[in-house]
Parts: sequence; C-alpha cells; structure tokens
Amino acid sequence: MNKDLTVGKPEKVLWNFCLPLFGSIIFQQLYNIADSLVAGKFIGENALAAVGNSYEITLIYIAFAFGCNIGCSVIVSQYFGAKKYGKMKTAVSTTLISSAVLCAVLMGVGILGSEGLLHLINTPENLMADSKLYLDIYVWGLPFVFFYNIATGIFSALGDSKTPFVFLAISSTTNIAVDVLFVVGFRMGVAGVAWATFLCQGVSCVLAMVVVMRRLQKIHVDGAVQKFSVPMLGRLAVIAVPSILQQSFISIGNIAIQSVINGFGPAVMAGYSAAVKLNNLVITSFTTLGNGVSNYAAQNIGAQKLPRVREGFKAGVKLVWVLCVPLSLLYFFGGQMLLQLFMTEPTELAIHTGLSFLRILAPFYFVVSVKLVGDGILRGAGLMKQFMAATFTDLILRVVLAFVLAKTVLGATGIWCAWPIGWTVATAITLWFYHVGPWRKKEAELKG
Repeated sequence: MNKDLTVGKPEKVLWNFCLPLFGSIIFQQLYNIADSLVAGKFIGENALAAVGNSYEITLIYIAFAFGCNIGCSVIVSQYFGAKKYGKMKTAVSTTLISSAVLCAVLMGVGILGSEGLLHLINTPENLMADSKLYLDIYVWGLPFVFFYNIATGIFSALGDSKTPFVFLAISSTTNIAVDVLFVVGFRMGVAGVAWATFLCQGVSCVLAMVVVMRRLQKIHVDGAVQKFSVPMLGRLAVIAVPSILQQSFISIGNIAIQSVINGFGPAVMAGYSAAVKLNNLVITSFTTLGNGVSNYAAQNIGAQKLPRVREGFKAGVKLVWVLCVPLSLLYFFGGQMLLQLFMTEPTELAIHTGLSFLRILAPFYFVVSVKLVGDGILRGAGLMKQFMAATFTDLILRVVLAFVLAKTVLGATGIWCAWPIGWTVATAITLWFYHVGPWRKKEAELKG
C-alpha cells in the first residue's frame, strides 16, 4: 500500500514507516549470519574464516546495488511527494536499464578477477579455495541482489515498508533451512552455503519485482511515459554515485583492514568474522532506518514541507536510540554467548578477539546511530557533498588508525579502537551540516 509521508504527526508517521524497515533488515542480515553460522558450526573454523574473508569483497558489490537503491528511492520519493507520476515512472525505468548495464559489468569483473582480489587482501593459502568458491557463486547471483535492492527502494519511495518485510521474512528463514540441507544433508561444504543464498535471494528478487511493477501500473499517468531519459539518469547519478562511492570506499577500507587482520592468523580472522557480522547487523539496521528517514525527508522536501524535516530528525534519533539500548547491552554483556553460536569448538584467541571487538564498539552505537539518521536527512535533501565529507572522514580515520594502532602494543585490539574514533568525529561533522541545512532557514522565515 502506497503511503504519503507528508501528512500526519511526523513521529508517528516515521515510526510506522521505519519499524517494518527494521524488521526487513533483520531478515536481510540473516542471510549472511546464517552463512557464517552454518559454516562455523557444521564445516569448521577455517570455513567460517573463508566465508567472512569473502564477505568483505561481496560488500563492494552490495555497495553498487545499495547506491542504485538510494538513487532511485530518493528521486522517486521526491516525484511521488510532488505528485509528478510520469517523471516518477521514468525514474524507475531509467534506473532499471542503467542498473542492468552496471550489473553486467560488475559480473564480468567478478568472474575474471575474484582470485586477484583475494590475493590482494592477503588471503591465506589454506583458505583460498573456499574463499574463491564462495565468491564465484555469489557473483552469479548479482542480478538478484541489484534488482531486489531497486524494488525495495521503490517500495520505500511509495511509502510502503511492509511488503519488502514479508518477502524477506519468508526468503531468509527459508535460506537457513536450505543452508542446513545443502551443508549437512548434501555435504556440499562452503559451496552449499553460497548456493543456498543464491537460490533464496533469487526467489525474493523475482517476487519483489513482480509486485512492485504491478503497483506502479496502478498509478495512472496521462500520456506516454518515457522509458529512458539521459537527464533523469543524471539526476539519479547525483544521488546514486556518491552513495556508491561511500559504500565502495567503506568496503575498500574494510578490505584494507581485513588485510591487516589476516596477518594475525586464522583464529583472529574467525573471531573477527563472527563479531563483524554481529556489528554489521546493528550498523545496517541503523543505516536502513536512516534510509527511511531519507524517504521521509525527500517526500516532504518534494512537497515543500521543510519544517517537517527537523521533526523527522528528532523522531529518527528517538527510534534508533530505542534500539541502541538493548543491542548495546546484549553485545557488551552477552557477546561471548553470541559468538559461540558461530563456532563449534572455538579457540580461546578467536573468542577473545570477537569479544574485544564487540565490547569496544557497543557503547558507541549511540553515537554512530545519530550520524546515520543525519546522513538520511542529507541524502533526502540531495546534500551529497556534505554527506560524503562526513562519511569519508570516518573511513579515512578508521583505516589509517587501524594500520597505525595494529603495530603498537595493542596489536589486533588497536584495530577495533579505530572504529569509535572515526564514528565520533564523523558524527560531529554530520550534525553540523544538518544544523545549517535549508530547513533551518525555512523555520526562521515561518517564525518571523
């Protein structure tokens, strides 16, 4: 069901819209968590390390799909809020065509260059075969990743966050069952983990695309709709390219950090692999809620209702902090129990590594969550230079400090300390850009 986010009490509207998004990302993350859990429990610590090692490279591909999602979602939201439905449909079809071309290029790069990428991050030889196998299968499923992300972006732009939640709930729970069937029943090893994700993502992608296309057909437009527009592609690129660069550079930064971690051996790699999946669950949840705030801001900016943007920011911060409290407490005090879900007979070093990572980062979820809500406002307003400035500051600090602190007496623990420093500085920058945003001037005019 399409929903206008420009009417109603902002806090209630945003909470009703964002909570299904949060549920969706929980199920989305179950794909990756299930892969690591099944690999660690039923294959072994080296398999867990191999899947986690490949995961850092898959994040680059996800970055491109996420950028297409954001670009389409923000522009479609603005046209939907302004009730310019013809241009809205042109934005959708232009996104689909350009994303198909981009996806084909990335598949070519992945098929030909996966081994080179794995060597680039210093993958140990005993993990190379499994890492490459997982990565190769993942690349063949890239069309599903791309078009599912675009479909969910369109749903969100139309104010519908519940339909994607239903698709993901079904497909991700199915993925767990298929993971176990392929690995335990058919004894397919790491390949079974990869093929299970491939199949279940494919099903959710097809269902999402069918439903969203039918939804768009019901929106009446006078006259013919242009299928592809170069100016529209330019508008989409203004939003999508910075988002792709942001996510790509974050992924490249994570790969650089992974190369440092790989130098500490398989036990540290396994502990980090399990802990970073838990951390990514939280960060991706906050990012998704930030995307919901972005759709809210874009619709209201399209409808010229700027004062509602600041109200949406306050409501967004309340929402993420409600989530921060239980998650921070769970990771800080129950981290060891969570880490053991991923490993059958973990070494002491693997558990210590994962636990140190979680306990250092968990208290700072309250900080980074504010940044990600602010990022959502900046993206929804099209303030991409400001958005990128804050994001790249975070990335550069984390990567540089990870290399520097790893060489001190802190060792691997020094790497984990880089996260809170980068988050804190970047959050301060995002808040400044939000504080001087165009909604502030509009509010002053209204008060005057």
